[in-house]
Parts: sequence; C-alpha cells; structure tokens
Amino acid sequence: MPLLEVEDLHVAYGELEVVRGLSFTIEPGEIITILGSNGAGKTTTLRCLAGLLPRARGRIEFSGGSIADMPAHEIADRGLVLVPEGRQLFPEHTVRENLELGAYRYLRRGRRAEFAESLEEVCELFPRVRERLDQPAGLLSGGEQQMVAIGRALASRPRLLLLDEPSLGLAPLVLQSIFDAFAKLKARGLTLLLVEQMAWLALEACDRAYVLETGTITLSGTARELKANARVVEAYLGAVV
Repeated sequence: MPLLEVEDLHVAYGELEVVRGLSFTIEPGEIITILGSNGAGKTTTLRCLAGLLPRARGRIEFSGGSIADMPAHEIADRGLVLVPEGRQLFPEHTVRENLELGAYRYLRRGRRAEFAESLEEVCELFPRVRERLDQPAGLLSGGEQQMVAIGRALASRPRLLLLDEPSLGLAPLVLQSIFDAFAKLKARGLTLLLVEQMAWLALEACDRAYVLETGTITLSGTARELKANARVVEAYLGAVV
C-alpha cells in the first residue's frame, strides 16, 4: 500500500487555481522528486500536503487514512513533516532550541529521552550541528542553517519528509553533503518527497520523478527514464547530461 496517495488534487489562491487535478503515489522508502519551473505549483503542492493550504477538492491519503482536511499540527503528528523553502528557523534561539521545537509533540509529554536519541541521530547525520548546538541559529552559515532545518524536521520522527528547495543558496560542497544525507536517510527507511530546481542533482538522488507544468503532471517515470527523456533534458538538465 502506498504511504502517500494523492488523487485529483486541486488547490487555489482565491480565483486562481494553481494545482489542477494532481494525482501521484509514494511508496514507503522511496525518494521522489517533483520537477518543474517557477510557478508550476510545486511549493503549493507541498504546503497543501502539509496542511498549510486548503485543498479545493481531491483526495489525500497518508498511511491508509485521509489527511485532506486535517490541521497542520495533526498531520505532523501523524508523521508527514515539511522542511520549508528558506529554512524558517528562529534566528535568536539556539540550534538546540530550534531542534527542540521539532520534538515538541513528545517533549510536551516529558519524553526527553526520545529527544536525546533524535538529537544524537541528527548530530551523527550532520556533525557540524553538534558543534553549533549552543549558538544562535541566525549566526550560522546558510548550509548550517539548512542542516538545522532538516534536523528540526527529523527530530519529530517523521515517516515522510517533504523538502522544498533544499539546495537554495548553498555552496556546492555543502550541497553535496545535504544530498548525501538524503541517501543515508533512505537507507534508514525514511521516505522523502523532494522539490528541487537543480534537476540533475535531484534526479541523481531519487528513485522516481514527476514533472509538474502549470499545476498538472505531464511526465513521470524512474530517474533513469527522465534523465533520458529529450523534453526533460532540454527543459531542466541542459548541457549537464
């Protein structure tokens, strides 16, 4: 059974329909990429799945149950967690405090041992986070902030991690370490849905991909199939292939 199943999803901002009849599935343990140009509806899709935007109509099933009309905090409690574009950390709070916010749902019940375990897992994945735990998040580099943003989501112990443009503004060396971490998370059994402008990098990391154009999926297939597709090469990969 798919971990996530989306059928005929429509999302609008007022009269403007941005997502039009979107349908796709994600199996447990997959890394899925959604490709598309600016304005295609990628971020809107992720925000709707995470409960931050209402659907106009359509079905969203996660782990066998509907989450279509749930508030965002209940969706996160079920294990579907978004790492937003631009990181959106609390800059005056320490790295540790930002990570604690991700673990709020079990810290509020006094389960600090679970947070300690999650914190150790995040620090193993991103050793630089361990070095910055007591520093204000706003003083970190862009790459370090992205690591904290991903770590904050991981601290909630998600089953499906949504990532919106994780490469944005990152230097190549840091970028590679972020995508290496995705492979490690997949090896641990985590499922990831990735929206990414750097299509060549996203296709190297994923199992399957969907191409979104003006709110509708126009192509889908394995990463290998899309890397060999002339339309994808011309529109998204250019001279890299």
